[in-house]
Amino acid sequence: MTKLPYDAILVLSFGGPEKPDDVIPFLENVLRGRNVPRERMLEVAEHYYHFGGKSPINDQNRELIEALKSELVSQDISLPIFWGNRNWYPLLADTLKQMFDAGHRKVLVFVTSIFSSYSGCRQYREDIQRALEELNLTEQMSLDKIRTFYNHPDFIETMVDRVRDAIRELPEDGSDRRKVLFTAHSIPNAMAANCAYEKQLHESSRLISEALGLEDWSLVYQSRSGPPQQPWLEPDVCDVIQEIADKKLASQVVIVPVGFVSDHMEVIYDLDDEAAKLAEEVGITMARAKTAGIHPKFIGMIRKLIEERLGITPEKEAIGKFGPSHDVCPIDCCKYEPRRPGPVPSTE
Repeated sequence: MTKLPYDAILVLSFGGPEKPDDVIPFLENVLRGRNVPRERMLEVAEHYYHFGGKSPINDQNRELIEALKSELVSQDISLPIFWGNRNWYPLLADTLKQMFDAGHRKVLVFVTSIFSSYSGCRQYREDIQRALEELNLTEQMSLDKIRTFYNHPDFIETMVDRVRDAIRELPEDGSDRRKVLFTAHSIPNAMAANCAYEKQLHESSRLISEALGLEDWSLVYQSRSGPPQQPWLEPDVCDVIQEIADKKLASQVVIVPVGFVSDHMEVIYDLDDEAAKLAEEVGITMARAKTAGIHPKFIGMIRKLIEERLGITPEKEAIGKFGPSHDVCPIDCCKYEPRRPGPVPSTE
């Protein structure tokens, strides 16, 4: 039997509180070392309290891991899957210690983030290096991140299904005045200047739109958290909904959170709560597409990406204008040094 180049899989995510008492400690972890006013932190905490103090992200990661386990077993791939988070339990360092104690040394990492940016890629790699250094395991363990998959055909097919399902929720008699808004987490312009975040988002949105024959679509952003004087990617999804209403550009809107892997807090609060309320107030019928989640095509895509790195399949699938992303990031890839302390957004 051929020995595999990796002996375990790590699913690495952002993390989120499981109960109300977790909310403030979780946010303190997220904002540690950053000059964010406590009033702003308490404002964000209210988003979690609005939904019972529990983020959906942890349960969604558990579901993804169970689905991936079944997918790997179905293809006779015998690798254990572990789970670690950046900001809440199970914390990354604790998981790496558990993996090391279990004898694992070569680990393949799936990060629950689709697009290239400091927050969505490089920061996770820095987290891994920092955790290994804290555990004195930099020489004993090796962790490699799976490539970015924004233009993988299975991701595009997954999102085509999600958008099609959302469109079916809307009355057919308004289809001639329907606009589709692809949304992703906004990031500072300075961060976007040194990564392919905007380019990749636009490409994913274009590929999905072309597959569905959509002509009236736009890329917008949400969840900005920086100081007003710091430029972030625009336009904001709610500003666009307001503009559509003011100018009578459409009567129906489909919002597609293409920038997110799962329906976590920023999706359900910013879109299902704030954007949905605004749409209702201005008389626009809105439907929100689901994220990739545990769609069978998406789980199959993760398995294919694992097979690539295991050497089981030589083909690296990608469609559209750009080829498959690199397996090993260049040394200055997605580098970002904030000019002033402040929040760094999550983009999973």
